[in-house]
Amino acid sequence: MSLDVNTLFLVTIYVEVILGLLLLFVWVQNTTVTAVAWWGFAHLLRAVSVVLFGLHGSVPDVVSIDVANAVLFTAFALTWTGARVFDQLRPQPILLFAGAALWLVVCRTPLVADSFNVRILISSAIITAYTWATAYEFWRGRSEPLVSRWPAIFMLFAHGSLYLLRTPFGAMLPWSPTGNDVFESVWLTVLSFDALLFTIAIAFILLAMAKERTEHRHKTAALIDPLTGVPNRRAFLQDGEAQLRRQAINPRPLAVMLLDLDNFKSINDRFGHAAGDRVLQLFAEVSSRSMRRMDVFGRLGGEEFAALLFDVTRDRALAVAEEIRVNFAAASSEVDGRRVVATVSIGIAISHDAGLDLAALLAQADHALYRAKDNGRNRIEIGSIELVLERIKRVTDESPLAALGAKAAAKSAAA
Repeated sequence: MSLDVNTLFLVTIYVEVILGLLLLFVWVQNTTVTAVAWWGFAHLLRAVSVVLFGLHGSVPDVVSIDVANAVLFTAFALTWTGARVFDQLRPQPILLFAGAALWLVVCRTPLVADSFNVRILISSAIITAYTWATAYEFWRGRSEPLVSRWPAIFMLFAHGSLYLLRTPFGAMLPWSPTGNDVFESVWLTVLSFDALLFTIAIAFILLAMAKERTEHRHKTAALIDPLTGVPNRRAFLQDGEAQLRRQAINPRPLAVMLLDLDNFKSINDRFGHAAGDRVLQLFAEVSSRSMRRMDVFGRLGGEEFAALLFDVTRDRALAVAEEIRVNFAAASSEVDGRRVVATVSIGIAISHDAGLDLAALLAQADHALYRAKDNGRNRIEIGSIELVLERIKRVTDESPLAALGAKAAAKSAAA
């Protein structure tokens, strides 16, 4: 029982149109993901090319073969362009139409016009080039944690390989390149069936990528401070607690730093909030450069930041804090052409106890920060149990109720 190629052509047309409209409908629901629109038009254009291929024998070959292939190449180019747009790269108009233009030009040369195999080779190479280029665009954007990238890369690479191999395979399979017998080709049946399966699979994978990207960005937006681009308070506390739980398995010394910009209100008052925002961004950039991948750094709010450094000695924690303090003072000496000279005070808590929680460590670091502010700002202080007890006495004198919380912090600090 043979598979009817004409039926495959009709099914492919319907499927391409439906998938193209589906992708465009999804794009209309969320126009920020413009890549989906490119992919939708690519499917519709593929449907047009299949219609033209299906008219073979009823219209001149220049329409059913030359123009049909040019439209098909442009459809693959649209898919490639959508992959570029998906990763915030600009479309390349020249390369978008290069495959179709090359095909229409070479088809007019006697060598290509008179050789069916050469035409097959050129058309296969163009499709493979665009398909592999699409796979490459997804590959180089792999730093973004989208699981659906990987099946897309695999399918695009495999599909391009099949097209590239159709010339040598075609020589081994029954193929009649003249008249309507072309539809009796086994290889054409294979390619038609592959194209149908590929177009269905890739459309749903691309939709999955767009959906996964949207969900990932929504999740990221909830955990990233929009001004500085570093984790916000919620993310810092979540990541810090998670890291501490992992550290409990193999305890190593760690340090918590609280970093507070000095006299930040006066910077806003003197230079404006735009300058103040730039100072905060500058501080986040300077501090991030001093952090390792394993460290946790974030903005707690206002001008206060925090860092959690793992597997560090007291001296190493002091060195990191001093590096941040010095580099920030140098970087902020001039902001947007104005002499600002911002500074930072840093409180550090060192722990060798795997049972100490993040709240207790932050409490110790806060005591150290308080002392740094009291001692003139633009300095680094390390928390100590004596300082905690001194703060407890002060709190006890002011409010017996507040003393309960302070004693709990002292108990954790002493641990």
